[in-house]
Formats: sequence, structure tokens, C-alpha cells
Amino acid sequence: MPRILIVKTSSLGDVVHNCPAVADIARRVPGAVIDWVVEESFAEIVAMHRAVRRVIPVAVRRWRGGLLSPATWAEFARFRAALGAERYDFVIDSQGLVKSALVAKLARGTRHGFDRSSAREPFAARFYTVQHPVEVGLHAVERNRKLAAAALGYALDECCDYGFNPVAGPLVLPVPASDRALSPHALLLTMSSRDDKLWAEEHWRALGAALAGRRIQCLLPWGTEEEKRRCTRIAAAIGGALVPRRMSLTELASLARKARFVVAVDTGLAHLAAALQVPVIGMYCGSDPALTGLYGGKWVRNVGEAGKPPTVAKVLEALEPML
Repeated sequence: MPRILIVKTSSLGDVVHNCPAVADIARRVPGAVIDWVVEESFAEIVAMHRAVRRVIPVAVRRWRGGLLSPATWAEFARFRAALGAERYDFVIDSQGLVKSALVAKLARGTRHGFDRSSAREPFAARFYTVQHPVEVGLHAVERNRKLAAAALGYALDECCDYGFNPVAGPLVLPVPASDRALSPHALLLTMSSRDDKLWAEEHWRALGAALAGRRIQCLLPWGTEEEKRRCTRIAAAIGGALVPRRMSLTELASLARKARFVVAVDTGLAHLAAALQVPVIGMYCGSDPALTGLYGGKWVRNVGEAGKPPTVAKVLEALEPML
């Protein structure tokens, strides 16, 4: 019964892209016991994976801001104790960064990771016991799958299963009772961590108006106050559109699961929706969909490319089979 520790700490899209590799391990390694170290803000996502026994949250992002605080070091000590409580047969760092390699080094077990030519930060390879070459031009999902297969010695198959449990329970819409959404509804994910990935607000307004004309209600979730203001401006120009309260990742997953479709810029929530087998149109404005585009879903479409945002007409064309 091999014990395996996965180290993939962030970001949301990267965590989702690692899920098929974990599903591969569960399917191809009989009796595998799988634990996963992940940033605390994404622990909900890992907890949805049916093959993960134990989620071990880490808080590198938060700890960086409090290095002089005794509370930070006490919290780090508890994390280190939790990580060291078990010996692993395999520790697989699929992040390929120095910070993730250092986390992997704290675990007890043989450490596997990308070699210098494959890792996102070549110096990270120095911390691995065993290094594996993986082509850099592949989609992130396939890079993760290939690394796990090389570390554990099995052949990859064509199945790309994200391994998520169904989001259980009835949908409770996070909007006032007087504003309950109609059915069907669509999620418009307008936010991204990078400005060059954003789609112009006037394009969102035009798209939303076209969807409202098809009697599809638009819901615009948000994560920060700035994103909320952006969503409110866009929704004001779309008939019947709603801006819900701030939601957890679990709630957003449930909301996406019930949506007719999702339209999104390059954001981790778009990848989560695709992993949940929801129809998604991914709009690429400042990044390359060949490397990190939506992947594996039956109704997944990527439109646009770095420096060439898609037009409203192009997005509506991609949506046509779903309308």
C-alpha cells in the first residue's frame, strides 16, 4: 500500500490542472494512499477530489507577511509536525518552484520532481532525490500526468479524469429572496489576477445583453471589492443580471454545476468549471491556451490568444451549440 504525498500548492488553476494526475495514480497504483499539500485558500478544491485521503494546508503566502511574528513560526511548526507525522514512499512536487521544492524537502520520503530543463524554476531540481525530464511545450495537465507516471512507473492512458466528487446538496442561490435567479442561468467570470487577461467591460455588456435576449440570466461572481465594483457596472447594463454575495470555492463549484454554461477569462474558476464537466467558453486575451487553456471537457472551447482578445461575435459563435 504505497503512501504518496503530492506537493502542488497554488494557484487555483494549477491545483485543478494537477487533479487528473492524482486520479491517474488512484487508478493505476493499487492501494495508493494519497495526501496533498496545498495552500490553505485552495484546500476546498483538493478536498473535493475523491482519491485524496488527507489535505495538508500550508500558508506560505500568508506567512511571508509575518516572518517576525511568533504566531507565524508557531503555525509553521505545527505544519511541519503534521507533514512529518508520516513517512511516504513517494513525494511528488509537480509545482517545480523553489518554494514547493523546499516544502517537499520537509516531508519524509523519496522526493520526485522535474529536472532542470523541465522545472519552472531550474534551481528547484537540486532539492529532488529523483529528477524526471518532461517536455515543456505540453499542456500543464499532461505535464503533471507525465511526471506522476514517471515517478511511479506506470504507462499513461488516454483517460483524463479530474477525479472530483459530485457537488452534493441542493443549490442555495447566494442572492436575496426577491432576486432569485431564473432557470437557465449562466455564470460570467469577469475577473482575473492579471489585467492583461481581462476582457473589455463593453464586450461583457454586449455579451450579457445578447444572452438576456435569449432569456438566459447572467450571474457575475466576484472575489475582491474591486471585482465586485466591476461586476456591478457590467450587470447594470444587462437585463436581469445579478451580482451575488461573496462565495466560497465550494459554493462557486455548486453554482457552476447548476449553470447552463460558463463564460470566463483565463481564471482558475474557469478551469474548475471545466473539471466539473460544465460547458465553458474560455476567453484568452493575455495568455496562451495551448499551455494553460481549458482542457478535457466535452463542451470546452478556448477562443482568443495572447494579444488577440476574441470579439463578442466570436464568443457568441462558440456559445451557439449551448444556447
